[in-house]
Amino acid sequence: MIPDKAKGIFHYHEATKHHLERYARSLGYMDWQNQPNPFRFYKNVPIVKLPLLSEDPPADYKGLYERQGNSPQPIALETVAGFLELSLGLSAWKAVSGSRWSLRINPSSGNLHPTEAHLILPSLDSNPGGIYHYNALGHVLERRADIAADLWQSIVAHFTTEGFLIAINSIFWREAWKYGERALRYCNHDAGHALACLSFAANLFGWKCVFLNELSDEEIEAILGFEQIRFRKLEEEHTDYLCFVFPHGPNDIPRDLPDAIISDLANLSFNGEAEILSQKCVDWEIIYQTARQVKKPTTAKHRVELRKRKWFADMPSQLSAAQIIRNRRSAIAFDDSGALNQNRFLGMLDKTLPRRDIAPFDVELTEPLTHLLLFVHNVTDVTPGLYFFVRKDEDLNELKAICRSDFKWTPVKRDFPLYLLAEGNYRQQAMMVSCHQDIAGSSAFSLGMIVKFKDIVIADPHRYRHLFWETGMIGQVLYLEAEAHGVRGTGIGCFFDDAVHEILGLGDNRYQSLYHFTVGKPIEDPRLTTYPPYNHLKNSF
Repeated sequence: MIPDKAKGIFHYHEATKHHLERYARSLGYMDWQNQPNPFRFYKNVPIVKLPLLSEDPPADYKGLYERQGNSPQPIALETVAGFLELSLGLSAWKAVSGSRWSLRINPSSGNLHPTEAHLILPSLDSNPGGIYHYNALGHVLERRADIAADLWQSIVAHFTTEGFLIAINSIFWREAWKYGERALRYCNHDAGHALACLSFAANLFGWKCVFLNELSDEEIEAILGFEQIRFRKLEEEHTDYLCFVFPHGPNDIPRDLPDAIISDLANLSFNGEAEILSQKCVDWEIIYQTARQVKKPTTAKHRVELRKRKWFADMPSQLSAAQIIRNRRSAIAFDDSGALNQNRFLGMLDKTLPRRDIAPFDVELTEPLTHLLLFVHNVTDVTPGLYFFVRKDEDLNELKAICRSDFKWTPVKRDFPLYLLAEGNYRQQAMMVSCHQDIAGSSAFSLGMIVKFKDIVIADPHRYRHLFWETGMIGQVLYLEAEAHGVRGTGIGCFFDDAVHEILGLGDNRYQSLYHFTVGKPIEDPRLTTYPPYNHLKNSF
């Protein structure tokens, strides 16, 4: 018996698939007059200007992932500001022919940025403890509520360590403006990218970020005071998750907040009014119906147990961890003659495997549910063809049974879960299934993220979002790996869902393709001028 919520989610997922003969429903044109503001401002609130880092954290490439070399820094205004700068802040401005636009550390489909962040902070320097909204454009905190010292101490006592809380929310309209009904998918990809960004940035300061998986969406909404805000219809912030950030160490922190603390936070006096993002919004009703079906209830205590793993390949990078984070860009074109070294290719895949006490997957979102279908085009000493990277060994036999019977499943390396399915030139098929986009076939390799789907959604409908969040986290790892090793990546949200399943021979929805990605040698656009990320705070363009 399939629960009604799961039926609704399956309906949304099928209705928003792209097909070779038609795309998912959207407006069909760019309504530039009503393009949403990618930055949210809360009016009539005190502003805390955050300092920009005068010097990046010293962590090297390995320090992105490993914790032992990153000494815990004190939680202060300067370090929290640095954490935000390296997770959700601006990374650059681009300009061409009189137009300019900002790029951010956290990627977003179409650079539309539905993701908003709110922090619950202790008193920092001369600023009172409170609930703040982070505005990346000005690199400021907007104080929406004050928290008394005794309430903050009860939070510290609950977690048994100093730290702070950060919530990520999504504004569906920002993505729906361009992508229509498929926007809910893209908002959740972006939330996953942001979760990985938080984990990586926290690690650079010697902190750890953990997903509070027991809280319900309703509890998070109450904590953030959303019941006291009159959001304009269709411009609401929909809660995604709440995380606790704390100095890494032996602490086994809880994954919830007591009812008394939730009640005390919800009863604070919240200030501020969310500014309007567009003059006119379009109501894609199926998005909001599905958002109600995926709302998370309070769930039982849960830990995600990850295994210890050695790195398969030790590939150094000349860039520091912060440089890799700041340099991340989405490639817009690739040189199809650009080859990728085999060890770098295998090392990139290896970094997507969850490991205990290794960022970003030790936020403990989920056990591995996502595998990678790879179109390998130009990797030295790797035969071009179709490959499968199994991120959870226990799924291998099931995958073999449900995929095409003529696949080889030949291991590429001993003790490494990469398997050759079929040899050949798959450039055209890679482009075709990714909405005919050249970047999927002109790269060194591209991939589709194949996710265990039906059973997860039936058992826990709210975990539909988690599937997209995990794929977003994998995408962020691939982005940073590409930058670290002299190439570039691009996330691809436009693909023909069932055409991908047909390549594998999947006949039902036990597994689904949720996200595509491509990596290769980028072709830079010489028309573009790049400016520093916070140049606008110091100078005019």
